[in-house]
This record gives sequence, structure tokens and C-alpha cells, in this order.
Amino acid sequence: MTHPDHRVHGLASDDVAPDWPPLAPAELATLLRQYPALGPAGAITWHSPRPLSAAALVRTAGGTVFVKRHHHSVRTPSTLGEEHAFMARLRTAGVPVPAVLAAADGRSAVAIGEWTYEVHAPAAGIDLYREAVSWSPLLDLHHAHTAGAMLARLHQAADGYMAPQRGTHLLVARSELIEAADPLAALAAQLPQRPGLAAYLARRDWRADIGAALAPFHAHAQPRIARRPKCWTHGDWHVSNLCWSGRGPGARISAVLDFGLAARTFPLFDLATAIERNAVAWLALDTGSEAAHLDTARALVAGYRAQQPLSGDDIHLLADLLPLVHLDFALSEVEYFTAVTRSPANADVAYHTFLRGHAAWFATPAGRALLDGIRALA
Repeated sequence: MTHPDHRVHGLASDDVAPDWPPLAPAELATLLRQYPALGPAGAITWHSPRPLSAAALVRTAGGTVFVKRHHHSVRTPSTLGEEHAFMARLRTAGVPVPAVLAAADGRSAVAIGEWTYEVHAPAAGIDLYREAVSWSPLLDLHHAHTAGAMLARLHQAADGYMAPQRGTHLLVARSELIEAADPLAALAAQLPQRPGLAAYLARRDWRADIGAALAPFHAHAQPRIARRPKCWTHGDWHVSNLCWSGRGPGARISAVLDFGLAARTFPLFDLATAIERNAVAWLALDTGSEAAHLDTARALVAGYRAQQPLSGDDIHLLADLLPLVHLDFALSEVEYFTAVTRSPANADVAYHTFLRGHAAWFATPAGRALLDGIRALA
């Protein structure tokens, strides 16, 4: 499933051949016949470099649209509908989320053969960071402050949204494992319904590996995590998922994108994810203390606090969450690379580098300094 001209982001700050073929004119013509208000498909103006699906900007007689295609083993119309319902709630509450367009029969996601498609209205503003790798740090502190404030607005808009948890673990940022008093038992209970992950873990001493990753952090934080009221959250608050009104320090966020990882967690989980995504150069840990960007973390928290108060206890829990927040998603990546793309090398990166390595980094001097710098905000 490759294409000679299209490259996507790899797992090591490189560009690689895609697992999924780029969207093609013929399939777009077939898909958009189910959206008669748009008219025929025209030129493809941009292919997304994101690796876990195929997406593109497509001209139509009715204007440019954003089309995203998933393999049916990753997303069905039902699991996409969970995201779309949350997006609609936020948009109604004033968060600038682009509309998901409905097909002629009213569906927000369309299944054709082995694929599931979604069609979005174009995002307003400038997609300043659309080529940025998801693990790259945000260096513009004005943008970090603005991003923190918008995340707080999103959580306020999500308050009271009572939809149940996602119907899938695959490529979703959930929090059940770190909420559990015994996360290893909780994971073991999930494995019969997650055969791809079970097959990968069966070849490893996963209880020892994951237990060691969690041991320095989990027991201290878990009782406070378990008490947190739950709500739906974004799950991937990296600056590449935001569009902007301009390029300068006074720019506002004009669109919030990509709810593919959204799930029912809790607000501090989402804020910790934002810090993990934007304030650590995970692909450059060999730079030592320079990999941690405390100023970015502080700006995100300051922006959030400008919109939503955080107590001293909140700040301490936020720091305690950081070494744990990636656990569920890293396991979902292991599952994806094992069961869907069948890439053992990428599954190993997700398990060893992401799941185990990220937790271990927070026990290094650079990691501890970042956590202490966040705790000082209390």
C-alpha cells in the first residue's frame, strides 16, 4: 500500500512510505456522489503527511473539503460517529470546530468496500503547523498560551456531555488503565477483547515491563486520578491540530482539528497530554535538558488558568500525571501496528520507546526538572 511520490511522518522524525495509499481521484468521485450538494470532485490540492489514515484537501464545485479515509479495521461509521457527535456538541457551544458534512442519507461517515470515509468543511484560518511532527515541541510561547486557553474553553464546552466511552481502544487516548488501582489486572482483563495486543504481549514479560514503567509514579497518583470527574476530551492537543488567524503573537485559534483520539477521560488528563505533546522534544532526547521546554509547559498552564482556575492540588496532580498519561495510547499503537499494519518494528517502537521510554525519561534529571518546574506553579 505505497505510492512513489507521497511520504508520511515516520516514528523517528523521518518521512517514510505510507501504510495507506493516498486518496485517488477515482475513489473521491465515487465517494462524493453521496454528497450531491458538493458536486463532482475536482483536483486534490494537498495530501496529509499524517501516517495513521489517508487525508487530503479536495476541490469540489461546492468548495474545498477535507476528506479522510480509514481502514474499516481502524474506524467504522459507528466509531467515527462517536467523534462526530462530540465535535457537534463543541461547535454548538462555540468552540471553532469545522463541521462534518452529512451524506445524502444523513450519515456523517460512509463505508465503501474496506474503507470508511468522513468529509469535513474546510478549517478557517492558517494551518501554520500542518507539517509539524506530532512529537515536535511548540516554541512560540504566545501560541502556547493561546492553545492552553482554548483547551480550557473546550473542557468547559464538554462539561455535561454524557456520551459513553468510545467503542474502541484502537488509536484512542483513554485513561482507564491509569485510573485503575491495579493497572496490570485491568489490562489483563482487556486482552481477550484485544487479540492483536494480546499476541504481542504474550511474547514479552509485559507485567514486569509495564509494572516497572509505572512503579515510580502510579501508586502515588492513582487515588487522586480515580476521584476526578470524567468528561470527553480531545486527546491529541498538539499545535499541529490547531489553525490560526495569523502568524504573529496576537493570533487567535480559528479552528480545532482532529478528534480521532477523543475519549471520555478528564480535563487534567487532556492538559497533561498537551504538555507531553508540546513541551518535550521526544525525538531529540539525546540533547539532554534541552529536550524539555519548561517555558512552553508554563505557557500552556498559564493560558489554561486564564480561562479555568486550577488549584495547587490540580497542579501537583498535573505533574504526577505526565509520566502516566501516554500509557493507554501507547498500548493502542502497539495493537495497531501488530494487528492492522502488521509492522513488528513499529510495534516495538511503540512498546519500548514510547510506552517504556517515555515513562523512564521522567525519572532522568531533565524529566524531574520539568515536573518540578510544573509543581512550582502551585
